[in-house]
Amino acid sequence: MNERIYLSSPHMGPHERELLLDAFDSNWIAPLGPHVDAFEKEFCQTTGAPYAAALSSGTAAIHLSLVLAGVEAGDEVMVSTLTFSASVNPIRYVGATPIFVDSDHRTWNMDPALVCEELERRAQTGKLPKALILVHLYGQSAETAPIAAACEKYGVTLIEDAAEALGAKYHGEQPGAGARFAIYSFNGNKIITTSGGGMLTSTDPEVVEMARKLSTQAREAAPHYQHEHIGFNYRMSNLLAAIGRGQLQVLADRVDARRAHFDHYASTLGAVEGLRFMPEPEGFRSTRWLTCMLVDPTGFGASREDIRLHLEAENIEARPVWKPMHMQPVFRSFPTVGGAVAEELFEFGLCLPSGSNMSEESRERVVSTVLTTPRTPASVSKPQGAI
Repeated sequence: MNERIYLSSPHMGPHERELLLDAFDSNWIAPLGPHVDAFEKEFCQTTGAPYAAALSSGTAAIHLSLVLAGVEAGDEVMVSTLTFSASVNPIRYVGATPIFVDSDHRTWNMDPALVCEELERRAQTGKLPKALILVHLYGQSAETAPIAAACEKYGVTLIEDAAEALGAKYHGEQPGAGARFAIYSFNGNKIITTSGGGMLTSTDPEVVEMARKLSTQAREAAPHYQHEHIGFNYRMSNLLAAIGRGQLQVLADRVDARRAHFDHYASTLGAVEGLRFMPEPEGFRSTRWLTCMLVDPTGFGASREDIRLHLEAENIEARPVWKPMHMQPVFRSFPTVGGAVAEELFEFGLCLPSGSNMSEESRERVVSTVLTTPRTPASVSKPQGAI
């Protein structure tokens, strides 16, 4: 059996090891410490965000953002339907109701036109959502400007979920860097990793100050344990922050490597009938965290699932595009605005191995395996719009 090729495996180097050993040798391994402080500072320098709090996960950052935005039980929160469940679960943590919003074909992210229409409709009925979580998907920014303008117009708190888009650009700026609430993830499969971890950034120093307090069990400044708020155990450890500092030094290299993978896939497979790739509009620069391909079974002669199973038979990991949240059993009872585009992307979309440490030889194995997928005339109709 050939060596397994993973979808997006961690990519460690000497910087991370050196800093991790420094933290280990100092015996400062618990939450907080000099590497946490330095990681927050260096993250701000890298992204352009003014203030940052290092946390235990991106999910924790979303949860704290909702708490700090005042979202409570009975409130509603608009959120992208084409995303991972971690973008949505914290909405339920605070007892609020998600409203799922469809994608557009241009970016695969939340459709700005649908957002504007829905907010206008809800404003007329006096039922505006308390917040909106805008996900930047697969390393590509959403079309943020019109959504941010609509949120400001109607007094809806905007939370940018850039968990998958660290290192991306939207008209020259890092997605989320100018937001009052923005979150990032350092899970094991992300552009950079701390094994597990996240960051909450903000243009408001009070938001970050309160996030730091709540994430350390909301302890007050007293010699005894004094608590005036419900707190959480969400702070990042000094050990993980040390890894993050090393990873941050090579962020640009990691992005370049993933973009090179995408370019190679697009050049070798993009000309094949029935295969197309996630677009990158003018003014956007995706990290290509994962290379996403759409498969027209009529044109290619095999379905997305046929290709995935053929890759798996050759010990190559690939996954369908995120299953929309409004199609998930746990969320099916909640309202959805649109949905057809996200459903189409899920039905025909496949994520190919994209790790920054994947060799050219392994990449060629992926291409060759896709091209040797057994093909037969397909009876499935061609997807409309996406391809």
